[in-house]
Amino acid sequence: MAIQLSLRSGTLTAMLEGEIDHHTARELREEIDSAASRTKPKRLILDFSKIRFMDSSGVGLILGRYRLVSQWGGELCVANLSPNLERIVSLAGLKEICTVYRREENEQESNQ
Repeated sequence: MAIQLSLRSGTLTAMLEGEIDHHTARELREEIDSAASRTKPKRLILDFSKIRFMDSSGVGLILGRYRLVSQWGGELCVANLSPNLERIVSLAGLKEICTVYRREENEQESNQ
């Protein structure tokens, strides 16, 4: 499991790669939480474009990061979900608490 974190203009982006299961979710959670707690971003983007598999641990990862950024009034965005992952996120009700972006929408926002 790999993660790349970048902070730009108050937005912390976590580029996730590999698989998210109960073995990898803890490491991801710790890295993201550490960076987010230090920087307190206005927006946290979890980019799933390089995620091959996610189980319910991924749902927990998203939900926990929502709770974290909500503490300081931040927004959680989930970007570039595959159709299968988008279905999991939708069925879990996470679209109610976070913004879901597709690659095109994410790029348009960056260009504005």
